[in-house]
Amino acid sequence: MTEPNLLKDNFSNSIQKGKLRKNSNPKGMPGKNRPKQPNGNWFFWILIGFMFLMLLSQSSPVPPMGTSKEMTYSEFYSLLETNPATGKIQKVELIENTENTLKGTLKEGGEFTLHIPKEDPKLLDLLRSNVPEFKVVPPQTFWSQVFFSFMPILLILFFIWFLSYRGAQMGNKIWSFGKSRAKMNNNDKNCINFNDVAGVDEAKEELQEVIEFLKDPKRFQRLGGKIPKGALLIGPPGTGKTLLAKAVAGEAGVPFFSLSGSDFVEMFVGVGASRVRDLFEQGRRASKASGKGAIIFIDEIDAVGRLRFAGIGGGNDEREQTLNALLVEMDGFTNQEGLILIAATNRPDTLDPALLRPGRFDRRVVVGLPDINGREGILKVHTKNIKMGTDINLRKIAQQTVYFSGADLANVCNEAALLAARKNRDAVGQADFLAAVERVTMGPEKKSYQTSPKEKAMTAYHEAGHALLSLLIDEVDTFTKVSIIPRGMAGGYTLTPPTEDKHYYNRKELMGQMTLLLGGLVAEELHVGDTSTGVSNDLQKVSQIARAMVCQFGMNGKLGKLSYGQHQQQMFLGRDFLEQKEYSEETARQIDEEVRQIVLETYERAKKLLSEQKEKLDKLAQRLIEKETIDIDEATELLGMAPIKSHDPKPPINQIIPTGPETPNNLPSA
Repeated sequence: MTEPNLLKDNFSNSIQKGKLRKNSNPKGMPGKNRPKQPNGNWFFWILIGFMFLMLLSQSSPVPPMGTSKEMTYSEFYSLLETNPATGKIQKVELIENTENTLKGTLKEGGEFTLHIPKEDPKLLDLLRSNVPEFKVVPPQTFWSQVFFSFMPILLILFFIWFLSYRGAQMGNKIWSFGKSRAKMNNNDKNCINFNDVAGVDEAKEELQEVIEFLKDPKRFQRLGGKIPKGALLIGPPGTGKTLLAKAVAGEAGVPFFSLSGSDFVEMFVGVGASRVRDLFEQGRRASKASGKGAIIFIDEIDAVGRLRFAGIGGGNDEREQTLNALLVEMDGFTNQEGLILIAATNRPDTLDPALLRPGRFDRRVVVGLPDINGREGILKVHTKNIKMGTDINLRKIAQQTVYFSGADLANVCNEAALLAARKNRDAVGQADFLAAVERVTMGPEKKSYQTSPKEKAMTAYHEAGHALLSLLIDEVDTFTKVSIIPRGMAGGYTLTPPTEDKHYYNRKELMGQMTLLLGGLVAEELHVGDTSTGVSNDLQKVSQIARAMVCQFGMNGKLGKLSYGQHQQQMFLGRDFLEQKEYSEETARQIDEEVRQIVLETYERAKKLLSEQKEKLDKLAQRLIEKETIDIDEATELLGMAPIKSHDPKPPINQIIPTGPETPNNLPSA
């Protein structure tokens, strides 16, 4: 869309003068640089005045509502003369006003009205003598006529005026339904910069380059470079995408508009598209006013940028029109020089391909889970305002929080401070942070939860089986803590945190993970000769890993290095509503057989190891029944083995070292 010439002239004149006129809006809300819109309340005052003038011109009151018969004077006079004999007129009222009016009731039940002369003494004598009930109504004053005749109309007008006035007070929302709801950043309050963001160094570099381009465009333009039109932040929830956008707002030094994708969506078709056009119009005006450009940030853009005409029920007209408007504004005939769009989403697979192409989002910045150095940096940022003890080791906490996002780590720091305050400590210690990690991962402890001795023994043997196998298998991580105190949805838990970040697993490591998961089931069988329902989650994970090994990773002996079946897509996208099999029923039978063989192999290994170490299993389980919680140091002392540092290589079977948690996130996903 082309801009009005008047708008261009206004901004060109203001730029030549060096600055725009200051707006009286101190909060930086939408329309900060927009001229004040005229108020339409004057219309109602004119309407009220017009009604008042009409009232002054009235020569008689407004006739009352009803079904009255208009009677002629001669007809009434003849009825009045014969009324003593006929009795047709029952009641008459004389209403005195500028024109005298008679209102009466007939014997049949009807009503009549007529006008009479002001001076007619004979008529009054007949009324007094011939009508059973005669009444004179004195004339009403002018203001009483106004009140009773026009008050309903005035009340309606006042109600409309009140709605209009409230709309003006609330930012003209009633009359600007299709305007953008974007908020302009205020650098004076709660300013966040890149020093407050850690663990995403590569993403910071990408966005810092965009900011430097806005601050010094000639540095890049001298070699023919152009400013990127858009940057899409992609990553799991809690990794810091919105925090990065806030840091960009604090560092940019240019107008920064922020809003959510859901702010465009309304039930009325066309409102979202209107808000998109208004948003970019605000951005263009702010860009020209600043002389350096402007930035628009849309959080959760998948709410408006989802694939068009997708899903079982077809498309959504309002959302699709909004997306079409966004596509045109980002890269259409309109010139977007100096205006950059930054968006964030954790569902890039749902976005429309036309939105993702270069020319709209030139850069895709992946904001993933932080590594150990990133986690340590995030912990330093979130502990700046926490009073910490001398025993704090953030590096060790970072080792214990593999696969934690930035939001998880912020929650850990907050929970540690709350736990220390609950215990009336002067500072937050290392033990508080470790307890906070368990609380965030598993939930709070249920110390008051009562279990029978039989269930307590079963849980102790189950967790002891996991813990002991983590010491006996070289390719898995060693436990750091085992407990039979219920936490969250778990009746007991064994923490086996990895000592380092890991992104790939070989066949031996996956088989070791499956053997470790089956340790609880085997320990229950060795204890009572039967299993409980507590092994359901372990069996589910084992089956998932085994099927992934056969169908996705090619880790099987009979079926070869092939991938079987299409991986499941999101059904609401309209892709693969039914999972398609690319193999025959015979191949499916072989897949099931191969999965069963892998699970059986790991089960036999777990049973062999625990049977050979039955004495250690009994000791560990009995100590758990007594104390409910055991750490790695107490376990090594119980089994008569010297503790070894966690970073040393794993010793033979008769030695034990700490390594670390079995959380649902540290297992490979199928």
